[in-house]
Order: sequence, then structure tokens, then C-alpha cells
Amino acid sequence: MPCAMTAYEQVNTGDTGMHKICHMTSAHPPGDTRIFHKECVSLAKAGYEVYLVERGDSYDQQGVHVVGVGQPSGGRLNRMTDFARKVYEAALAVDADVYHFHDPELLPYGLKLKKKGKKVIFDSHELYAQQLRKKPYLPSWCTRLIARGYAAYENHAVRRLDAVIFPCTIAGKNPFAGKCQRAVLVDNSVMLDEMYQKYDPSAEKIPNQVCMVGSLTKTRGITETILAGRKTGCVLALAGKFAPAEYESQLRAMPEFSCVDYKGVLPLPQVTKLLQESMLGVCLLLDVGQYWLLDNLPTKVGEYMSMGLPTVIHGSPFNRRFIEEYHCGICVDPTNVQEVADAIRYLLDHPEEAREMGLNGRRAVKERFNWGVEAVKLLELYRELLPE
Repeated sequence: MPCAMTAYEQVNTGDTGMHKICHMTSAHPPGDTRIFHKECVSLAKAGYEVYLVERGDSYDQQGVHVVGVGQPSGGRLNRMTDFARKVYEAALAVDADVYHFHDPELLPYGLKLKKKGKKVIFDSHELYAQQLRKKPYLPSWCTRLIARGYAAYENHAVRRLDAVIFPCTIAGKNPFAGKCQRAVLVDNSVMLDEMYQKYDPSAEKIPNQVCMVGSLTKTRGITETILAGRKTGCVLALAGKFAPAEYESQLRAMPEFSCVDYKGVLPLPQVTKLLQESMLGVCLLLDVGQYWLLDNLPTKVGEYMSMGLPTVIHGSPFNRRFIEEYHCGICVDPTNVQEVADAIRYLLDHPEEAREMGLNGRRAVKERFNWGVEAVKLLELYRELLPE
């Protein structure tokens, strides 16, 4: 008797009529995981003819036709104006049935594409109006005015588009519900074949090694993690890019930085190895901007869980509910260094309980927090926009 298909396989079966789809990004780097590896590749596997217009070179990979438009010159303003227009012009030449864009600076071009009779999706990775209030490159006196202006324009634009994608609810509500024709939630969950399937339960751990991977910024609680790491006497393995550069200099000047083993920016196989050999992972997003409002897990926490690591995580409302349900880590106040240190020390001193938490996290990933679950929602949206 044949095995029943998963929900993803069921949605992924059938004739798409080879509709042409074009993703657009002016801000994200080439090969962005969410855009290329998750969304574009999933659509190509479903039988769509998929193009991706982005910075860099042109190439074909995994069924996706990447149209490179070179690199933006000048600063951020040039990228948001001249380079965004260049991305739009290259995308328009594709003459796709559906255009799916990933940056707020492309909203005006989404409206242009609608006027040309195209189906258009805005993939809003963040609450941009909320995040604009905390951008360090904007003068503090004008951030609220800029954020309000952007919010008004975004509301104007999305009413005219065919769909908006957002990762998750905010306090149980879709932030775009009622503002656009279709408001779909597609989270940036981990892919099972990326780390989960590479887990080795017999791999040797480095005693007392704690890891934190991803963007190394002040709002991600790096300072507090280093202070807590020194208090526990652990080795804190950091991997990622410090931003801004002066923040790294400030951290290195701290005596507590002596507990840090900085790995730099690592390719995926080395990140996997780092997680495999660590005792636990830390993720301490401060209560800034949208971070504590979201009803989802940070992507890095999904990676920790995939590799069987218990996690010390900031205590947002969603995280506290999640930890209570799955028992795969400890929630803390990220501004309370002693509380963070106590949580790290507890997991290091109770290896069997920490191991059980790690296995609980893997179960959560397999059952619920993986890209296969989210891809179903993406493909269902496309089937609604492009009926056979």
C-alpha cells in the first residue's frame, strides 16, 4: 500500500501550466536563503518557470533563472532609487505572470506592474514602519515622521496589490488583514535538509562551549551574552558579522570579551559543525522595534533546535508560550545578565536535562517549525492567483 503524501507533496503535485514567475530584490544579497532557497526553489519544484532578479551575476540553479543586475553603486539612497529602478526594468523584461518583490523600496514598481495588468505580491519580511523608528542611520528627531510617512504609503500601495506575505501574526493578528486583498502568513522556518537531517547524536561536544550565531548587533543582545558568558566561565563561540564596526571595537575593549572565541562569518557546513559541537545556543533579542511583537521563533533558534541544542532565549510572550509547550530551553530577561548567566550555567550543569530539551526542540522542528509546512501556504497562494 503506497504511503500517504505529505501536505507539501499534495500541493506540490499537478500541472502549473508553466506560468512564469519573477521574484525581485534590490536589498538582499545573492542567494538569500528565504528568497532563493526556500521560495524560488519551492516554486520551481512545483513546476513554475521561476526568475529571480537580484544584485550580482546571472546563472541558472535548481530550476531558478537568476537575472543578475550587477552591484549598486554609491550608498543606501542610490540603492533605493537608481538600483531599484534597474531591478524593476530587468524584471519587466522577463514579462512574467506574477511578480513577487521583497523590499519596501520596490513598492512603487509593484504599483507600476499592477497598472500593466500583472499579478503582484509584496513579501514584507519585517514590520518596516516599526523598524524605521530604530534605524541607527536615521536622525532620531525624524524617525517617527519617516515611519508615519512610510506607513501611509505602504497602506496606499498594498490595497492595490494582489497579496501581501508576512512571516507571522502580531499578538495573534495578521498585521495586513483588512489592508489588502490577500494577507498570507509564510514563516521563515528552517529547511529539514539543511541542518535537521545532519544531526549526529554521537558527535563529541566541546565542554562548556556555548554558541551564538547570526548578526552580531547591540539589539541582538551580544553585550549581555558576553557579560553572562564571562560570569559562567563558559567559552562563548560567536559566529557572524559585527555591525557596525565600532560596536566590535567596543566589545573587544571589554575585559569580559576574554570568554569569546570569535569564529568570523562561517559558511553553512561550518555553522552546522559549530552547533553540533556546542552544548547550547543563545538568542537574546532585546525588546526593540518588532522583535518582541512577533508570534514566531527567530530563524537561528530554529537552527539550534534542528541540531538538538537547548536554547537560552529572550522571554517575549510568544517565546514563553513556546517554551512552556515544548520544554526545549529557558526564557530569560535579556537585560538581566545574572538571570542569563544562571540559565546558561543550569544547562551546562544538568547535561541530561539539557539533552532532553534538545530532543524536544528537534521534535518541534519536525512537527511544526519547518519550511515544508510553510511552503504549503506559499504554493496555495500561487494556485489561487494562477488557477489551472
